[in-house]
Amino acid sequence: MSTALHQDADIIALATDVLGAFAAHSTSLTYASVLTDDGFEVASQHGAVAQNGGRFASIASSLQALGEAAVRELRLGGASSVLVFSDAGHVVQVRVEGTTLVLAALFGSGETLGHALALARRAASDLGRSLPRLG
Repeated sequence: MSTALHQDADIIALATDVLGAFAAHSTSLTYASVLTDDGFEVASQHGAVAQNGGRFASIASSLQALGEAAVRELRLGGASSVLVFSDAGHVVQVRVEGTTLVLAALFGSGETLGHALALARRAASDLGRSLPRLG
């Protein structure tokens, strides 16, 4: 039996490193997390505001599932990103390709949506390239 992704020390270390680099390139990152499809946080990067008790991961997991289900139902192909935009900021989520992991980030209004999405895509890609084959 293999270790769950959110309990695997090597995966936690890789995700932590990627999130640290991700945060260094953002001017308004409030919180970022790598999470599993079932809502378990693998690693997180706290910005100005820390999230309480894993709620961010569980909300992000539900949001990702809903976004991917909507894309399937509407026959729009595959969904790898979910975006939520508001006047006060936005949430950007990107699937780590080929895995059950998602990189989710909460940005303040100081980051453009396009820049936030580009940063998140790059970080998810970096994480995917550094992960061992998850089978």
